[in-house]
Amino acid sequence: MTGIQAASGVADLGGAEGWGVAPLLDPAEPVFKEEWEGRAFALSLLSMRISGTNLDAFRHAMNRLDSEHYFDDGYYGRWLYGAENLLMDSDIIAPGAVEARAANMTGGHVDEPPAPEPHKPEYAPTAGGSIRVIEAPQRFQVGQQVRAKVMQAPGHTRLQKYTQGHVGVVAIVEPAQILPDTHAHFIAENAQWVYTVSFDSKELFGPAAERFTLNTDLYEDYMEEAS
Repeated sequence: MTGIQAASGVADLGGAEGWGVAPLLDPAEPVFKEEWEGRAFALSLLSMRISGTNLDAFRHAMNRLDSEHYFDDGYYGRWLYGAENLLMDSDIIAPGAVEARAANMTGGHVDEPPAPEPHKPEYAPTAGGSIRVIEAPQRFQVGQQVRAKVMQAPGHTRLQKYTQGHVGVVAIVEPAQILPDTHAHFIAENAQWVYTVSFDSKELFGPAAERFTLNTDLYEDYMEEAS
């Protein structure tokens, strides 16, 4: 179908075909169906705290998983594997340490690789969530046509592949926020305006697509004027 682009990473699935119909959620579903899911959630939060990192770095750690680890063990399974990636990134645990510990817990005799010297990033974001007050004027206005840039991001980004190169209309100007692309890699906060942009489904997914409007939030660095 014209306009559909392949996912650039395991988490970037918008517009990708072959995944079937998304199931409806049961409103009575518990937050954690099994006890291990609650523990995985807690370990994921703890991994950010002890590594001195942040939510964007955790998302980047999770988005680098292969498809097996991302999908096969469900939602909290990928959180757990993401936490493992984050702890290895920070040299808090060594590659293979989790597998060795799991083997030993079930009666194996595997030498657990020693942890490297832990390190925390020199860049430490200020407290107060992701919203910031900035002096820079907003570049785009409500009602303005804009295009999502075509970007080959070398690291983390929140710009979906399926929006890139397509034209939408600014619907809402949101508060300025920290840019995930730099925050995830401990470069800088790079706070900037965020915009809710409305895209026509046929613009994104081609003339055969069902007609609907898709709204998504784009950081200013992700956008350009549509000529």
